[in-house]
Amino acid sequence: MEVKIGVQHAPREIVLESGQSAEDVERTVSEALAGKEQLLSLTDDKGRKVLVPAERVAYVEIGAPAQRRVGFGTV
Repeated sequence: MEVKIGVQHAPREIVLESGQSAEDVERTVSEALAGKEQLLSLTDDKGRKVLVPAERVAYVEIGAPAQRRVGFGTV
């Protein structure tokens, strides 16, 4: 599942691939934005943790699972 997080006053968004379902990601984001948590904490497919202060989250885009490409592309 591709997740994009926009952070206030940051020029680029954070993009990660998460093994969580869309519902789990949405629940985690909702809890952080509701003030239950100080940090939005998500873990990517490689086990790395992404922490963003909840008050700095501008938006979160939850996308479809990324399609892995196999082979060589021609240009």
